[in-house]
Amino acid sequence: MRLLIADDHPLLLDGLFRILNELPDIQVLPPLSNGHQVIDYLHKNTVDLLLLDMNMPKIDGLSALKIIQKDFPNVKVIVFTSYDHPHFIREAQALGAVGYLLKTSTTAYLKTVVQAVAMGQTCFPKIQRNTSPSESLSDDFTQKYQLTPREIEIVRLVTQGKTTKQISEQLTVSEFTINAHRRNIARKTGIDTPIGLLHFAQEQGLV
Repeated sequence: MRLLIADDHPLLLDGLFRILNELPDIQVLPPLSNGHQVIDYLHKNTVDLLLLDMNMPKIDGLSALKIIQKDFPNVKVIVFTSYDHPHFIREAQALGAVGYLLKTSTTAYLKTVVQAVAMGQTCFPKIQRNTSPSESLSDDFTQKYQLTPREIEIVRLVTQGKTTKQISEQLTVSEFTINAHRRNIARKTGIDTPIGLLHFAQEQGLV
């Protein structure tokens, strides 16, 4: 899997390159800093996955995405941005992106989303609603999965890239208790990986 990163912030590019280079089965290509470079590179090289900054010079990310969708439909694009707004999320989806990552995401969450997209999943933030996720869970969901409020909370924390230790510290309970909850979650949902839980949480409106 060949991954290209496009962002116009040199320090951020360096950090992203080092972080994503740690992922197995992913070759991180030399990063680029503007939309023209991205399109030119795609014409000459094979790229499987593209982490694309929305706000780049010469050709901005969304304009580049339109070209990529038309000319390079096999490239999986994750929009990488500081803009946490429903309008941009919807527009990225409409233009053919398969993921949407905020620059404030944790390193663990960044890796999780990139791996999920590489495996063929789509990863978008849940667009904010007037009610909280807990209030909007359907009766069908509650009856089918029987997850407790604490288990739902843990699912959300796992999808944020938090480890068992970090979750135990945040919820002020032991790691043993968190592991017990995670076993219960796996038993009830049939899912026992962070990537699987991320996809489940997005489908069910938990995040």
